[in-house]
Amino acid sequence: MKPEVESIRKHLKKKLSPSRYEHTLGVSYTCIALAMRYGCDLEQAEMAGLLHDCAKRYDDTAIIEKCDRLEIPLTEGERMAPPVVHAKLGAWMAEHKYHIYDPEILSAIACHTTGKPDMQMLDKILYVADYIEPRRRQIPKLPELRRLAFIDLDEALYQILDGTLSYLKQIGAPVDAMTEKAWQYYRALRENASAAEKRNSRNDECSKSDTDMSKNHMNDEIKEEYSQYAGCKGTDKTRRKGFGGKKRRRHPNH
Repeated sequence: MKPEVESIRKHLKKKLSPSRYEHTLGVSYTCIALAMRYGCDLEQAEMAGLLHDCAKRYDDTAIIEKCDRLEIPLTEGERMAPPVVHAKLGAWMAEHKYHIYDPEILSAIACHTTGKPDMQMLDKILYVADYIEPRRRQIPKLPELRRLAFIDLDEALYQILDGTLSYLKQIGAPVDAMTEKAWQYYRALRENASAAEKRNSRNDECSKSDTDMSKNHMNDEIKEEYSQYAGCKGTDKTRRKGFGGKKRRRHPNH
């Protein structure tokens, strides 16, 4: 373990509640596992997971107050949905308190509560890892999503966005506009991929049909040639036997 990782862990353990710290470790480990699966940098993934909830030492009211004092811009939708705001403060703290300057890590932390259109690989890994980490409980279809995350990350991301939106609307909670935009973006990608797959399938069927027709045509030509060849052979044999196909008798005097 790198000294900076060990130091950050010790600091987070002091600042976060025991359950939040355990969640943090679970997300960090899950980020590493997904990074191995999808070829992402392991150290980046570990650090993003480790610091994603570093601002959760404060309650939602204090988080908004700190954002205002630090001049971290917040939308009206974010102010109406305060549980998502710790991501922005967390990205600021990762840079200014923990001296993490990697823009990919900071981006992943900043969007891990809402998602966003056109997320990069580390953004997706952290967003999904935060949802499926081992200590999560009582989330519908969680076992299926955990398996899916290691098969198709984009599909897992879309299903998490879709499930989150459905749940928030069901309980009447405010929905941040960025979450809605992310969902629309990945729904469109999913629909386009499905349409392309159908087109490819139809093209494959047409190609197979053309190939089958070509094969049948070739078979007909071969059969016709064979029939003509067989007819020629029969004619030659008949000619050798003589007219009428009867064998000629030798005259006894010959």
